[in-house]
Amino acid sequence: MQEMNADNGPLDLICLGRVAVDLYAQQIGCRLEDVSSFSKYLGGSSGNMAYGTARLGLKSAMLSRVGNEQMGNFVREELERAGVDTTALQTDPERHTGLVLLALKDRDTFPLLFYRRDCADMAIDHEAIDPTFIGRARALAITGTHLSTEITRRACRKALDAAAEHGVKRVLDIDYRPVLWGLTTPGDGETRFIADETVTTDLQAWLPDFDLIVGTEEEFHIAGGSTDTLEALRAVRRVTGATLVCKLGAQGCVVVEGEIPERIEDGILVEGVEVEVLNVLGAGDAFMSGLLRGWLRGERWEVSAGYANACGALVVSRHGCAPAMPTEEELFDYLARRGEVPRPDKDVRLNHLHRVTTRVPAEWPEVCGLAFDHRRQLTDMARDEHADPVRLSALKRLLVRAAEAGAQRGGLDKPAILVDDVLGQEALNAASGRGWWIGRPVEQPGSRPLRFQYGDDLGSRLQHWPAEHIIKCLVFYHPDDAIELRLEQEARLRQLYEAACANGLELLVEVIPPAGMAVDDTTLPRSLQRLYNLGIRPDWWKLPALSDTAWHAVGCILDVEDPHCRGVVLLGLDAPMEELKRGFAPAARQPHCKGFTVGRTLFAAASREWLAGRIGDAELVTRVADNYAELIQEWRHLRRIAPQLEEA
Repeated sequence: MQEMNADNGPLDLICLGRVAVDLYAQQIGCRLEDVSSFSKYLGGSSGNMAYGTARLGLKSAMLSRVGNEQMGNFVREELERAGVDTTALQTDPERHTGLVLLALKDRDTFPLLFYRRDCADMAIDHEAIDPTFIGRARALAITGTHLSTEITRRACRKALDAAAEHGVKRVLDIDYRPVLWGLTTPGDGETRFIADETVTTDLQAWLPDFDLIVGTEEEFHIAGGSTDTLEALRAVRRVTGATLVCKLGAQGCVVVEGEIPERIEDGILVEGVEVEVLNVLGAGDAFMSGLLRGWLRGERWEVSAGYANACGALVVSRHGCAPAMPTEEELFDYLARRGEVPRPDKDVRLNHLHRVTTRVPAEWPEVCGLAFDHRRQLTDMARDEHADPVRLSALKRLLVRAAEAGAQRGGLDKPAILVDDVLGQEALNAASGRGWWIGRPVEQPGSRPLRFQYGDDLGSRLQHWPAEHIIKCLVFYHPDDAIELRLEQEARLRQLYEAACANGLELLVEVIPPAGMAVDDTTLPRSLQRLYNLGIRPDWWKLPALSDTAWHAVGCILDVEDPHCRGVVLLGLDAPMEELKRGFAPAARQPHCKGFTVGRTLFAAASREWLAGRIGDAELVTRVADNYAELIQEWRHLRRIAPQLEEA
């Protein structure tokens, strides 16, 4: 996770307003009353805006308040994972973080239920707002909800005054939600417009403070006090000289810098992109993110609004608000092809870009792993030593301790491990939530053709996995396999890849040529190329030691087929330590190889003696940790001298 509190440099944008947790219905097409499960996302209009602009490359900050509880921690961590500065995100000692429950009934019906009564972000402390922090930014964006209560108005007043003093641009997203102004029943969060003179008067008192004001037609209706859009815009213009951006839904938007024209289309009209709508929720926040990305980088309004319309189109075609926000690379790919992509949610290339450019963490520059996901081999070992197989669970818990100790001795900040959930569920539980690289197998040990440990219903199994766990699948595969065998294995890998994508999990495919078949420098490169040709794009590959020639071929394939592939890790195959080290040398010269995940070479001998009762827990941990540290140090040594080897 990035450390956001150490950077005192300039900011592009500070977002002041709602930040909360969205609970999105997983069932589509039913009432909120009938929903049976939810997905948890970052939410709140300002939170989404901070998140969305950060994904688009802006240096954004969040100015709001969360509860001192798990949901507040989630909001803070999720913002930080996107690169948002959270130094000004306050923590309320008593109030809870706001929640929103949302359902997707049909393309026009999106029931919302706000759990925001006396929530943390509506209790933002104006005294805790630092004017110098506001002065670090190029723009301050406020959403209309925070103009609805006395407490939040004080915070907005202080922030706007500081922005004016420091020459910071001031932006208002009207973001009118009648329920948050107390105009509807608590269960009617879906209603977007109710005329109210008091709200209009309150809003108009604030409009002169802003340089840019953005809203839908209905939001300008409430700001201008008229349901005629042009009349409402003229009423707004009478009290502010701000640039006005009026969103027109699928038609796009219009930008008005001076007098309001006779016809809406006589402004700077930027046409929208027509897409299949799954969910309009969050589209406005995505629009703002794209608009601000262009505006703060000095783009013409036509360009900035084009970004805005495209971001909105992408989000309405997806589930959720914040997680649906596009990255910069994804946005530009879509803009280049938008005429060919009526369904962004169905576009293979766009979905792959969204998947790989939003991964957390963004980079794994090094993976030095202790692999103890073995099931059959350890069960055989216990039998050979006449040990109770029940002890294997305790053994794997000790190997977690050994991984942590070995990583420390080897100079790693955090270890990487491969561990199963058959014998190692408690070990998995002990390692999870600590920022480790964790791989978890799904294959039935030794199966050829490939079979999965728990059968083919992958979706029902994977939905219970923590998002940090990486699916690992070993396949004994050769490009010259008999056609029936090859097609069957490829179909299962394709099924697994689709399940990984659907469940938001990374996938590592381990490819080992089967014993008894001829292997040369082309075997593994041809295997990878074949799987890429089938549309299978794992996040990771795990491969045996290769020659320089084979490594070069693998690198060329990765560069062409998936430049976003996280890389390759080496496997060990129970080779002796010195032989393993020799195999590391060619790999260490390859930028695509990120390290290793090695198992029995490091733990087998000590584990056998522990199962036999010849050594205790402490000695097992020490011996495995020493072996692991030795291999980490050898890999890092070879990595350091690799440039010298290439020059030689």
